[in-house]
Parts: sequence; structure tokens; C-alpha cells
Amino acid sequence: MSNINQLVAKKLAGEKLAMLTCYDYSSALIMSQSDVEMILVGDSAAMVMHGESSTLPIDYHTMAQHVRAVAKGAPNKFIIGDMPFLSYRKSLDENMQAVETLMKAGAHAIKLEGVTGNETLIKHIVESGIPVMGHLGLTPQSVNQLGGFKVQGKSVDAQKKIIEDAKTLESLGCFSVVLECVPDELTKELVKYTNMITIGIGAGAAVDGQVLVLQDMLGFSSSFSPKFLRRYLNTEKLFLEAFNAYAKDVKNKQYPDQSEQY
Repeated sequence: MSNINQLVAKKLAGEKLAMLTCYDYSSALIMSQSDVEMILVGDSAAMVMHGESSTLPIDYHTMAQHVRAVAKGAPNKFIIGDMPFLSYRKSLDENMQAVETLMKAGAHAIKLEGVTGNETLIKHIVESGIPVMGHLGLTPQSVNQLGGFKVQGKSVDAQKKIIEDAKTLESLGCFSVVLECVPDELTKELVKYTNMITIGIGAGAAVDGQVLVLQDMLGFSSSFSPKFLRRYLNTEKLFLEAFNAYAKDVKNKQYPDQSEQY
């Protein structure tokens, strides 16, 4: 299994790291055979697996089911479980119940968004022996406060805040941070100030690694096309061709043929 020490060693050696989201057993089985080191079981599952318009509706019990499925399919990968909306903004007991649930489902680390108000919890989680990945820039759980899914860190003050937040995350013991939808120049500056593993999504090339949503990079939908997305497959087209070929064979009484019957 990929572990945190191996990830740090690769960073120090200058080797780029690859992370993808994954939410189900079947996809995890295939990913387990790949060169991808890390799997993020992201709260983006709310949108890509459950059809929600944002990440907000999913709860940590549902997230734990996704983590458990992925852990069974890809036990050799480093799995990060995403803490969903408000699951870490309650009492310490309730927050740690959510953390415990994700870890016992098979996560090797947890990820949470933002810094302000999370300092005590992050420190407690780290001191409990659990690796923590931060998340700065565009934090989707704050979509209502941000006014939509927009690039962050454009102003000088915003850039200073993100850099200071990264320093705080590291001081609290975080091993890594995701930088989402921030200018490349900000990323180049930020990496000078941290020893954490930096993972980017729409954050340029200066980071230690990249992450994409599995369904996005496989081209499940042609309607979603952010600037940072590179599609490696046109799954929407391939699936439609297969579905229609199957429907045609059924309607033309060509499936099943004699060899496919008992």
C-alpha cells in the first residue's frame, strides 16, 4: 500500500504525484492497477454520484459508504476521506465521530476545507495519529459565501491570506494541502513557504501533484468544461454507442443469439 512516508519521499525526490477521486468499488478495482498513488473519496460524490447541484447535501455516513467501497477495491492506494459540509463544525465529540467513521471505513487520512475555526480540531486530529489534508482556494462547501464556483486569490490581500492559511495548516501538523482554482503565480509563491505536499486542481504546475474528478477526466459529461480539465477519454460517447448498439440488437431480436442461451 502507498503510505505517507512514500508520498513524502517522492515529493522530496521531485517526483510528481497523481491523485484522482473515486467513489465506488468497480472503479477502485481498476484504479488499483494504475500508477495513481492517491485516491480522494471526495464530497464531490454528492454531485457526480447523487446528482446534487453542490457538495452540501452529502453527510459523513454516506461518505463512509463510499470510502468503504473504494477501500475494498483499492487497498493498495493511499485513500483520503473527505469531511463533508458541517461535519467538522460542531462539537469536538461530534467532529471526531465523523473522523472516526471515515477512518474506520478504510480511509488513511481525512481532508477538510479552510482554516479559520478549524485550528483546534485539526491539531486534535493530528495528535490522534490521523494524517490531515487541508484545502484552500476555491472551497466548494463555501459556495454560497463565495457566490459560486469562482477562481480565488486574485487580489493581493486574498493571495496573502491563502499563503498565511497554508502556513497555519502546516504549523498545525497537516501533511498536505489541496489548492483549487487559484492563479499559477500564487501557487509558485505559496510552495516557497511550505513543506507540505501540495496538490493542485486548477492551480498550475508548481504543485507537487494534481487531482481531477474521475468522471470529469474520463469525459462522462461534455457539458462540464472548466479551463483546467483535460479529458483523457470520451466516455459519454462510448457509453452512448454501447447503449444504442445493445438497444438495437434487442429490438432487432439479435440479442441473445443461440450461443447466449441456456
